[in-house]
Amino acid sequence: MGFISVIAAALAGFGFGAIWYMSLATPWIEAAGIKTDENGKPEGDTMAPYTMALAAMVLVAGMMRHTFALSGIETVGKGLMSGLGIGLFFISPWIMINNGYTSRPFKLTLIDGGYATFGCAIIGAVLGLF
Repeated sequence: MGFISVIAAALAGFGFGAIWYMSLATPWIEAAGIKTDENGKPEGDTMAPYTMALAAMVLVAGMMRHTFALSGIETVGKGLMSGLGIGLFFISPWIMINNGYTSRPFKLTLIDGGYATFGCAIIGAVLGLF
């Protein structure tokens, strides 16, 4: 069950990311400074970022499952709240540090930090189902 829960949680987080970034594509592209073609699509669009993102979601979900097991987090509600805390208080500040040192717009921190926060909440909720 552990492997299945990690894969399900990772896919949920990845799917949420697709929705999040599709909804915020224009402000994210602008804030990230990504070069676009004449149609407004990112130049050199390949599958590599999506493959890396999915692999990262598996790693995050796997570590969250391990942490939840050690902490006795076994319900959807506790998983959701714990995931929210992980995203908001661990990952988002790290994103803010990286963006701050590279002089990126704070809007980028809000977009990427929002994904980390809500994505981890979703991963945590899915893990709580198993």
